[in-house]
Amino acid sequence: MALTLYAHPFSSYCQKVLTALYENGTPFEYRKMEGADAWADLAKRWPMRRMPVLIDNGRTVVEASVIIEHLQLEYPGPVRLIPEDPRAALEVRMMDRFFDNYIATPQGKFVFDRLRPEASRDPYGVEEARRTLTTAYEWLEGVMARRLWAAGDTFSLADCAAAPFLFYADWTHPIDDKFANVRAYRQRLLARPSFARAVNEARPYRPLFPLGAPDRD
Repeated sequence: MALTLYAHPFSSYCQKVLTALYENGTPFEYRKMEGADAWADLAKRWPMRRMPVLIDNGRTVVEASVIIEHLQLEYPGPVRLIPEDPRAALEVRMMDRFFDNYIATPQGKFVFDRLRPEASRDPYGVEEARRTLTTAYEWLEGVMARRLWAAGDTFSLADCAAAPFLFYADWTHPIDDKFANVRAYRQRLLARPSFARAVNEARPYRPLFPLGAPDRD
């Protein structure tokens, strides 16, 4: 097998790459990050010990967005996730950065803070993350009033990012009903077969969610 993905089904950044792989039916070996041996193996290939990591015929590729770009270059499929037109591609990359920086990052703040010892928690930082998510929802509401997918009418890299990040963000800081366009977009993402597969593969791990997984989705 040419491609090996080091990932865990419950990780949002891993789901981002899994969605891209499933979208194009790209064959790969799934190295699930469970147990000390898997982590020791990963550390030999990427000492930062962060998932996901893709091994392509011995070459190590890291960072979810870069992995998806690599897949498009080396293993193109029927769904082009980064447009050929450079201006359209720039919009896709901008929206990808938006979801990484302004949805995933503050959402992660809630989770990682809960994992800290209680005496070391950062309530100010969590509240700041809450405000960031609210502002991000407000901005995205206006954007999605004019679009089917994150960067226009075509599913792209940006949607691979949006899917898991909005999925978990709504668990963490629920998307208010007033953000109807964002909520509708999240539902479209959940209905996309590639992401639905990633969500279903992660269901057995829901008890691990530090904030408590809601009984939905």
